[in-house]
Amino acid sequence: MRGLALRRFARFLYSLFLFPILIPSTLSASPPPPLHASSTPAVVATFKVGLILDMSSATGKVYRTIARMAADDFYDKYPNSTNRIVLLPRDSSRDVVNAAAAALELLNDDEAHAILGPQTSVEAPFVADLGAKARIPVVSFSATSPAVSPARSPYFVRAVPSDAAQVRAIAAIVQAFDWRRVVAVYEDSDYGTALVPFLVDAFDEVGASVPYRCALSPSATEDHISAELYRLKTLQTCVFVVHVTFPLAIRLFPLIRSAEMMSDGFVWIITEGLTSLLGSIDPPTLVPDSMQGVLGVKPYIPWSPRLRDFKRRWRREFLKENADSDVTELSNFGIWAYDAVWTVAAAAERLGSVVGPGFDMPGNNGTTDFSKLGVSRTGPKLLDYIKQTEFQGLGGRFRLDNGELNVTAYQIMNVNGEKAREIGFWTARHGLTRELNSSSTSDYSATREGLLPVIWPGYSTAVPKGWVTPTSGRKLRIAVPGPVEPGFHSFLDVERDPATNVTLARGFVIDVFEAAVRQLPYALLFEYEPYRNANGTSGGDYNTLVKQVYDKKYDAVVGDVTITANRSMFVDFTLPYTVSGVSMVVPLRDQHSKNAWIFLKPLTADLWLVSAAFFVFTGAVVWALEHRRNAEFQGTPGQQLGTVFYFSFSTLVFAHRETLMSNLSRVVVIVWVFVVLILQSSYIASLTSMLTVQQFRPTVSDFEELKHSGQHVGYLKSSFTKGLLLKLGFEESKLKPFRSPQQYHEALSNGSVAAIIDEIPYLRVFLKDYCDNYTMAGQTYKTGGFGYAFPKGSPLASDLSRAILNITEGEEMTEIERRWFGDQTSCPNQGSTLSSDTDRLDFKSFWGLFLITGAVSMLCCIVFLSRSAYRNRRTFKDIAAEKSFSRRLISIARLFNAKDSSSHGTRRRTEPKQVGPATRDASPSASPYSNDADDQTTISDHTFDGGSPLPEIGSPITDPRPHAEITEASR
Repeated sequence: MRGLALRRFARFLYSLFLFPILIPSTLSASPPPPLHASSTPAVVATFKVGLILDMSSATGKVYRTIARMAADDFYDKYPNSTNRIVLLPRDSSRDVVNAAAAALELLNDDEAHAILGPQTSVEAPFVADLGAKARIPVVSFSATSPAVSPARSPYFVRAVPSDAAQVRAIAAIVQAFDWRRVVAVYEDSDYGTALVPFLVDAFDEVGASVPYRCALSPSATEDHISAELYRLKTLQTCVFVVHVTFPLAIRLFPLIRSAEMMSDGFVWIITEGLTSLLGSIDPPTLVPDSMQGVLGVKPYIPWSPRLRDFKRRWRREFLKENADSDVTELSNFGIWAYDAVWTVAAAAERLGSVVGPGFDMPGNNGTTDFSKLGVSRTGPKLLDYIKQTEFQGLGGRFRLDNGELNVTAYQIMNVNGEKAREIGFWTARHGLTRELNSSSTSDYSATREGLLPVIWPGYSTAVPKGWVTPTSGRKLRIAVPGPVEPGFHSFLDVERDPATNVTLARGFVIDVFEAAVRQLPYALLFEYEPYRNANGTSGGDYNTLVKQVYDKKYDAVVGDVTITANRSMFVDFTLPYTVSGVSMVVPLRDQHSKNAWIFLKPLTADLWLVSAAFFVFTGAVVWALEHRRNAEFQGTPGQQLGTVFYFSFSTLVFAHRETLMSNLSRVVVIVWVFVVLILQSSYIASLTSMLTVQQFRPTVSDFEELKHSGQHVGYLKSSFTKGLLLKLGFEESKLKPFRSPQQYHEALSNGSVAAIIDEIPYLRVFLKDYCDNYTMAGQTYKTGGFGYAFPKGSPLASDLSRAILNITEGEEMTEIERRWFGDQTSCPNQGSTLSSDTDRLDFKSFWGLFLITGAVSMLCCIVFLSRSAYRNRRTFKDIAAEKSFSRRLISIARLFNAKDSSSHGTRRRTEPKQVGPATRDASPSASPYSNDADDQTTISDHTFDGGSPLPEIGSPITDPRPHAEITEASR
């Protein structure tokens, strides 16, 4: 405590000593509000800020000049600031230990309030830890590595974008040109290794992978770098992302050119750290000689007159101090260094007057510099002010998000000639675009149309494929099942060449696989190996074959392997390349030609019933319209009923002979005969087809019928269909395995099995040769179809799935199927011989005709009833006067049944025959009407000539002659 008091007293005397020196410079000064001028005089306090740089490097010299100019510009604009920062430069010599020592010196000896730097990402973590211990802000304008971040070091502030922010822009470029594999070339340090996980994740989101990583030590020799480049050259991937520091880059790219890897077909993408320095790379011959066609990304800094003027001033000031330097361009890092100094100066001004020392010294007397490190009293508040600072800086709008500079857009650059030209932009909202447009409403896009034409390495304008056929590397060991029965050789055929001992595979499965491989955006080396089971023989269960990939004995399985849930637990399958499903094939039998009741088959039951009903209905309508006027529809009730049925059904063969007297009935019969003609013609045509053409139907209609029949069922040996049948309830003793389509045919033809249950692709191959005797029947059980199996997590599964989709959507799949299976769309022998109940004529096909004839009949009945009611209106009045309801009904029935004497047909029927003398001698006054009791006169509104009233309804007309005379006259 006593030592601490002495130190504080010494600092107080030191401040008293400086006070007379500072008075002349502060007499005219006044304490302004933050960042604006004021006329109020105030005392100016010194605010110490450390500046840790590599003073021997050209980049370090650039930063030192910029920092000084930034401080001068700030106080030129705000001359009345109360706190003026004083920069305390320290040389780190690009060494971690020197950077840490410089930071300790600034904290212990100079008691700096903040530190700017250090220059590299490797030095930053150590300095950030010291800043956290002393609670002073460490503001970096060039350390971009995610290895150090505000999240890990709370007093670290990154006044530049993090390297992790650029990975989505790089991934968008890879996605735009459809490259699926990328090699990461990075520096083996905190700067390089920290970015690799972010790159891998970004590439994974766009469907690309990083199959190989090349880590280069900062101290690697040229021989070591050349050896690594040769190894990269022997690989198939030709897309490289380079993330190294500037000193390593100026040694790496000339070696890339010497290895002939900066030529046609190669792609090189550099990260922000190098892209931002392209205009200031020393030596200047590196860009035009060794980096032609390189792509790069860097944060976008908008152009402004202020930035243009500053670049001119900086170039003049820098060349004054460094006349021998070749650096003539200002990089993005220099602009961010300028804004970082302004940020610290603005935060210091907001902090207000600083009185006395800024550190609380530790209470112990340690023997190391770390133990002597004090804790800043102003650091926490200064850190808050720095993070809250927001202004229009030299590089655009300066704003920190979570302690890091926020960047909204990245430039895509292409090295062409001596400089890099801009070919587009990337934003998180719109993706790749040729121009920035903040008001655009377009969706995110990552296509090459969003970029200007690119000049690739080798001065080529053709987009590189991203891969070449590798000169070395292990080939994929692909298992193919075998041997294959002759009937299924169209699917897969495997044999070994005895001369070369090379496995040769062909067939539909192989052609689809190789067509998909040709569509991959990279080369894929593989060799087929016939699968051998534990006994050393070929063939075996497909579940065991898939398990071989899981056990890493094979790299893939290419064959007719069905995708099932159980198998997908061990491997990743591609999308299916065949139709999926399990069905059954059954024999055909002639269903109709030997059936005694085949004449009933052309019409369905509902059409038969409706037709019969309309026959009776039409006959009843005709009888109702004719029986009062037409003697042929009269007689006893039995006779009239027989006439109704006879007339109606005789129209079926157009044999009706009754003469129709009413025009209404004639209309009804004409329409009905038209309907009968159409119905009869359709019936004859359908029956003729059934009798002359063989009609086949499946012997079994569905799986349930097959299961309950108790008959044997066949299936393909080594197939999963046996397990499916057992799950469906089939008895295992009823299941018979077969190996080929020929065995299928033999078993079905001799009756050994009632059906063959297999996957649809196999059944189609079978039906191609035997479709004249068999057919597929029953429901289809969905399956996953055939797919290629790869190890879990293999990118080949997704890449080949995408390629299979391209083949399926085009004509190539159709050509492959036609090549191996021929035309499966029709059966040349069977033709159109299958029949079903849906081919029969039903009521739906004729309901319009029945509607017409029914409507016409009902309309004629309504007209007839209306006319009769009008003629007999007086009689209806008398009937209405009846008190008994039953008598009314009887009277109406008698009225309806009475003959109409006014009808010509009735008079002709009832006139007596003029035969013999008795007839000629008849009294002239005799009645002309018949005296038959069944022959009743028609009721009318007129009276007889003698003036006698009309007899009652239903009463016969009496004749005064004796019965014998009437009988004789009738004879």
